[in-house]
Amino acid sequence: MGRLAGAAQQVGTGDLGVQVIEEEGDDEIAMLGRYFNQMTRQLKGQRDTLLENNRQIERRRRLFDSVLSSVASGVVGLDAKGKVMFVNRSAERLLALPDEQSGDISVAVPEFGPLLQRLQSKNTEVVQEEVKLSREGALENLLVRISTRRNDAGNLEGYVIAFDDVTDLVSAQRMAAWGDVARRIAHEIKNPLTPIQLSAERLKRKFSPLVGDQSDTLEQYTDVIIRQTGDLRRIVDEFSKFARMPEPELRTHDLVQILRDAALLQETAMPAVKLETLLPDGPVMADLDATMISQALVNLIKNAGEAIESLEEKGAPDSFVPEIHIKMEQQDELIKIDISDNGIGLPEDRARLFEPYVTTRDSGTGLGLPIVKKIIEEHGGTLVLLDAEQFKGNAHFGARAEIRLPSTLAADLHSGNVNE
Repeated sequence: MGRLAGAAQQVGTGDLGVQVIEEEGDDEIAMLGRYFNQMTRQLKGQRDTLLENNRQIERRRRLFDSVLSSVASGVVGLDAKGKVMFVNRSAERLLALPDEQSGDISVAVPEFGPLLQRLQSKNTEVVQEEVKLSREGALENLLVRISTRRNDAGNLEGYVIAFDDVTDLVSAQRMAAWGDVARRIAHEIKNPLTPIQLSAERLKRKFSPLVGDQSDTLEQYTDVIIRQTGDLRRIVDEFSKFARMPEPELRTHDLVQILRDAALLQETAMPAVKLETLLPDGPVMADLDATMISQALVNLIKNAGEAIESLEEKGAPDSFVPEIHIKMEQQDELIKIDISDNGIGLPEDRARLFEPYVTTRDSGTGLGLPIVKKIIEEHGGTLVLLDAEQFKGNAHFGARAEIRLPSTLAADLHSGNVNE
């Protein structure tokens, strides 16, 4: 009995491997020893099985977390009441959620609420829809899919929300559609423009002397036709340029000089604007089409000036000083150019500014930025529109165009194909 009491005490401390000496015979003491040893063996086996199961569950959980954390799609897990239980890293980034997010999904992400309600009301297993989401001044298109999660008995345990950012895809589809429209419009409209203009000029020359005191009226009408034909030709030419962007003729040029010339040109055109440049002291070489890149840079600086004009037309503060900052820096094999202004800023749906005929100005055609973006992309670079961080102290943020272009390696600078 003393040995059993000591062994029981060891079991109480967690030592399930303890065994007692089993007495011979079938009396109560002998039976008690055998039953005690059988009990500790069973407890040890059950504990070992439980620990192994816990280790497997932990390994699966780590694998599950690792997979969900590494996928590009956003994943949010909900319980049966719609409370947020799990958010992977992509979801935190796309939805701008904090690391530890809990609460009702309709509160955390109001844009997902109607879709979840539709799933619950229709008693279906899956719903899918494109949702527009506005976060940090940018409007994104998300393809959202919500599915129910049930246990083996068929009872509802919760929901899984999976979504992808399809903003670039939607924009690319629109750009492709606009490219096709541009080609058709340029083909159908441009051909008759020259005959219309020539006919109007002939009417003016032939009939002005014959109509006497009505000649001024006739000339006014024909001038309208000629002027509007010229405007239409300019629009069609921009459409043609957008639809069939010429292949860049790449040669090695000094990008610093190209940017300096573009800034000087616009500084002359905007004398009231304070234009600051922060450029490298020496040349920065890159393989590019100088004409196309110069066109893109001039357009972006011009847009910055027009953003300032829009703010002044809307009503700028009395102490407002119009500014445009142009900065270039080279990072290894990458050239970064920032063109910032303290103008009226960007609209919420800024991604659509790269689509044809989307403009914030009444007098704009909406083709400038799409053409600039195509030029930059044809050179293997990227163009994004952001808030101008250096103007955060103002009542508005202004806008910043960020260009990233690949640079020429230093070893290639002496190849003899350099035009400065």
